[in-house]
Amino acid sequence: MSSRPRPGSWRLPIRRMTMVLAVALATGCSLLPEQIDMTAGWSASKLYSEAKSAMNDNNWEEAVKYFQKLESRYPYGRYAQQAQMEVAYAHWKEGDSASALAACDRFIKLHPNHPHVDYMYYLKGLITFNGDLGFMGYLNTQDQTERDPKSARESFDTFKELVQRFPNSKYTPDAIQRLNYLVNALAAHEVHVARYYLKRGAYVASANRSQYAIKQYPNTPAQEEALFILVAAYDKMGMEALRADAERVMRLNYPNSVYYTQGLEKKKPWWQVF
Repeated sequence: MSSRPRPGSWRLPIRRMTMVLAVALATGCSLLPEQIDMTAGWSASKLYSEAKSAMNDNNWEEAVKYFQKLESRYPYGRYAQQAQMEVAYAHWKEGDSASALAACDRFIKLHPNHPHVDYMYYLKGLITFNGDLGFMGYLNTQDQTERDPKSARESFDTFKELVQRFPNSKYTPDAIQRLNYLVNALAAHEVHVARYYLKRGAYVASANRSQYAIKQYPNTPAQEEALFILVAAYDKMGMEALRADAERVMRLNYPNSVYYTQGLEKKKPWWQVF
């Protein structure tokens, strides 16, 4: 007659096995092979060289790893500072805008008087400029009112600071051009929202948004449409005196406006030329 195991007799080996695994984990997983770091013993110049080589191959993730190792092992000196700058660019090209912005802010905070800190302001402006595709996303069919101009405003503030603090920087001319573009883009956004309100019968909101665009963004291409929307909003609300004043200003500044004949269904917006 064969013997059968008593109920519960199998539990003891499992408990022992569990204890063995727990001890192994507590001692640093000594049962598993250790991962070998091929960069161990590399000099700062070697790490930097390999990181730049990875960047040349568009291997941004690998470049970030090398730069981070470089700064960790050699935290002082020119290589560490250069790595801090390069890692911001690598993060940006990798598509990690949040990490790129954090790297820019960190460098600016640590090295406010660095001879190339102007570049970090410029890079930060580029990152946020493209955060909403620099408003180039307007070229698709998505309603513009669904887009948040937060990135464009952040980019504008950064480029403005660059221009004011470093007027002689080699990045300043391009920053000025981007500032002009951003002003036009932000104005166009405000006018689009005003037009959105007008079409939906929110005439007070439409007039307020048009007035804001006119005051905040003078001399932009959006001014013409903003004035026309303001006239239309006042007309819908029956405010004849205000309508007459707004129309007089528009006739004076835009005597041949296409809005007089085509209404709001006019030619392509200014940004579509880009």
